Amino acid sequence: MTQDEKQRRITRSPVRPALGALSGLLAGFAALAVAELVAAGVRPQAGPVIAVGGAAIDRTPTAVKDWAIRNFGTNDKLVLQLGILAALVLFAIALGLFALRYRRSGAAGVLLFGVVGASAALSRPDSTGLTDALPSVVGAVVAAVLLFFLVGRLRIRTPAPHDAGSAEAEAQEDSPREPGWDRRGFVIMATAAAAASAGTGLLGRALSGSSSREAVASRADVVLPAPASPADAVPKGAQLRVRDVSAFTTPNKDFYRVDTALVVPKVDATTWKLRIHGKGVTRPVTLTFDDLLRRELIERDITLTCVSNEVGGPYVGNARWIGVRLADLLAECGVEPPSKGGRADQLVTRSVDGMTIGSPVEDVMDGRDALLAVGMNGEPLPFAHGFPVRMLVPGLFGYVSACKWIQDIELTSFDDYDAYWVKRKWARQAPVKTQSRIDTPKPFARPEAGSVMVAGVAWAQHRGIDKVEVRVDDGPWQEARLAAEDSRDTWRQWSFDWRATKGGHTLTVRATDRTGEVQTDKRTGTVPDGASGRHSVVVTVE
Repeated sequence: MTQDEKQRRITRSPVRPALGALSGLLAGFAALAVAELVAAGVRPQAGPVIAVGGAAIDRTPTAVKDWAIRNFGTNDKLVLQLGILAALVLFAIALGLFALRYRRSGAAGVLLFGVVGASAALSRPDSTGLTDALPSVVGAVVAAVLLFFLVGRLRIRTPAPHDAGSAEAEAQEDSPREPGWDRRGFVIMATAAAAASAGTGLLGRALSGSSSREAVASRADVVLPAPASPADAVPKGAQLRVRDVSAFTTPNKDFYRVDTALVVPKVDATTWKLRIHGKGVTRPVTLTFDDLLRRELIERDITLTCVSNEVGGPYVGNARWIGVRLADLLAECGVEPPSKGGRADQLVTRSVDGMTIGSPVEDVMDGRDALLAVGMNGEPLPFAHGFPVRMLVPGLFGYVSACKWIQDIELTSFDDYDAYWVKRKWARQAPVKTQSRIDTPKPFARPEAGSVMVAGVAWAQHRGIDKVEVRVDDGPWQEARLAAEDSRDTWRQWSFDWRATKGGHTLTVRATDRTGEVQTDKRTGTVPDGASGRHSVVVTVE
């Protein structure tokens, strides 16, 4: 076989393209690992995956966000992160293959990774400045250099002619006598790069975790004071003894979580501060966590509902909260509600991750138990639900009231400022709608004929539930039995003893609140101010 034939055979071999793709993957791995290490020194949220993911969430159309929440639930962020990593894998493979033919251009293409990551980090609302671009930029530069040298080992070397006895022959003694690529050099470099990247990533993860450990320790040290105004005991009979009905008090681990944070912020309570300022605030104040704990605390059972909850959906839960009455705190700062001549009609809260939420000042100060909560179901707030402090307002959907990881409260007006979700076409004001849900039987269940217990929950926070009715197929509405009421700010369980006959049936439920409003049968989606309609399930009685 001639030298030219050998060279053509090597060129056409699938091994080099495969190793080119591997080179791209190793470069991508190095980029992420180095970025993780640099982000540990800047701030973890500046890492490229988190920054790009956050920017993607901000720019995703509302309909797509709703679809993701509906189909993936609280795993929507994990799905997004996996999608970003999958895209990076494909990008890295493509660059590796491209770099086999165009070495310098391929390596330079890695810098696109840095540009995208840096741009995303700097565009985040919680960006602290140009240093947020460093993780992506440094990671990309390291990856570009690594890819350049890796594909260099894959370049086919043409053997130089050897003329015995000539001076050039001695100089060419180290030149390859056969066409090929540097197998040994590639294996050594690829192995070293993989090991170094793994070590770098682990070190970055460990350093990033150190700040989290301080936050975890600060939560472990919190001892919640006894509330000056404790909640009444949950009435007997508030929890029905019916299988598959939601627990009256939702355990913390089961409480729904819907937010835009790709990584749950872990805030150190010892360094946390809350600033209250803005229009109509005559006495601005900055409070620490200990300042809040020294104030008079109240304890209340309050049901929260997410605006992304479809009719019959799972994004509603009830908990016992401990916190400071927000209206009292605002009054001490000189704030008056609009009905009493106050200058501000919107209260804008800001989270440590840059989220902004706008709430009506009138609702916050109308006497309801709007809270800056520090405790949930007898313990400090879980990190996923806002530790160290979150806000909640009974009767309002979470996107206009329930700011987690809160750090700033600004008094302003709806005309002057649109909060995060309002900019994305959601309504400025959104009271919770009167809703009910069938928990049992489940859709497409096959109960036996005879007595079948139909049961579920209904809610109309700050108005209360007055009546629940069930309809079988197109029959008349029949009143269900209501469980004992805790308060008008909590959901209420209900049950209906159905004498089921064989065949297929549709069960529908509706609720009536204390104002006399009957749950509408008009179906609407979640945008712009929450879903409406009546929940129904189809069953087959055997």
